[in-house]
Amino acid sequence: MKLLFFNDFTLGAVKGDNVVDLSDAVADIPHAHPQDIINGVIAEFASRKPALESAIAASDGVPLSSVRIRPPLPRPATIDCMAVNYMENGTLPEPAPIQTFQKSPGAIIGPGDSMVLPDVPATIFEGEAELAVVIGKTATNVPQSDAMDYIFGYTNFIDGSARGLGGSSVFHAMKSRDTFAPIGPYITTADEIADPQKVPVKLWNNGELMQDFNTDDMAHSIARCIEYVTSIHTLQPGDILATGTNHGGLNPFLDGDVIELECEGMGRLQFNVRDDLKRVWKRETRAQRQEQGFDDATPQVSGKYA
Repeated sequence: MKLLFFNDFTLGAVKGDNVVDLSDAVADIPHAHPQDIINGVIAEFASRKPALESAIAASDGVPLSSVRIRPPLPRPATIDCMAVNYMENGTLPEPAPIQTFQKSPGAIIGPGDSMVLPDVPATIFEGEAELAVVIGKTATNVPQSDAMDYIFGYTNFIDGSARGLGGSSVFHAMKSRDTFAPIGPYITTADEIADPQKVPVKLWNNGELMQDFNTDDMAHSIARCIEYVTSIHTLQPGDILATGTNHGGLNPFLDGDVIELECEGMGRLQFNVRDDLKRVWKRETRAQRQEQGFDDATPQVSGKYA
């Protein structure tokens, strides 16, 4: 099942090229915010699944192209992100120590929205292509052997970064900016992803393929990541765990860019980049920069802070 919000945050399910309205099937879920609705569906999915399937079977829906698709998790309580969690196509001699940081739930945006680059002296703005896990039930101190049972589904996730900022809260300043967490277009339930550790991940910038890797290159498996995070704090239904990226294809995001991300089986997320300062960086990936013998960020060419 592929679940999403559309228009004024109506819950729907993808059916071919259409979306089916599931409002009646979830009308009894108490809510003050759309996130409450999807949390309720996730937490009670086993009992609600028959009604949802009946609603999907009973309607052809309307074309996806005729609706505005919203983020499928508009304000999760928690967004945990894995850092340095890929072997960079086997080029690292050993896995980096497992590490996590949190991203503000207010950073969430959805398909067709804009990542807005703030007026700060970042050395570069990037967005990391990631597969994100959607937690399905309350998870505390979950052993790795049981971890996959706590997954409801998966979605595309971009970890936006304003790199090179100083201060005592570097990750917070770099990662938790408004609009720096595009997700969607929908949540694909876990039963539809045969092996989440063998998922091709691709990111295009203005139609050019920039990131192209597979989740089999993870340094620490999804199950291990869940074990680690839940040893620190509890995860709840509807929370997000983003699993990291292969850094070689990271490239500068500039004003006017159209970004597309597709983790196979999770649809294609498309969003825009806006920079009111119209700053410009060279069009290079990290790998291309390293091939030239540099170990620093692609330089800014023009604009404020250049």
